[in-house]
Amino acid sequence: QVQLVESGGGLVQPGGSLRLSCAASGSIFSGRAMGWYRQAPGKQRELVAAYTSGGSTNYADSVKGRFTISKDNAKNTMYLQMNSLKPEDTAAYYCNIKWYMLGNYYDYWGQGTQVTVSS
Repeated sequence: QVQLVESGGGLVQPGGSLRLSCAASGSIFSGRAMGWYRQAPGKQRELVAAYTSGGSTNYADSVKGRFTISKDNAKNTMYLQMNSLKPEDTAAYYCNIKWYMLGNYYDYWGQGTQVTVSS
């Protein structure tokens, strides 16, 4: 069973920075699609930033130029560096990894970490 554990959330003032971490149980990152999603109260969960299985990255338009996704395969950890934070970035942030293997679809989520941007 795969476990993903997020950390690094908190309260930050507008314009500030946070770095989120997602630690995985085991070496599961290589060649798999993974990313960060967020969900604000009353809104649907949305993609923030992600790696494709080929290793390229995608970002939501709202975070381009401010957020950076990265990963350390040796540490089984994925990161989301968030700079120039805005109040509208306030949400619960979740990491996700998914892949197909032998006809089965695997899709795992962390428990989420809260990010609140407020003065």
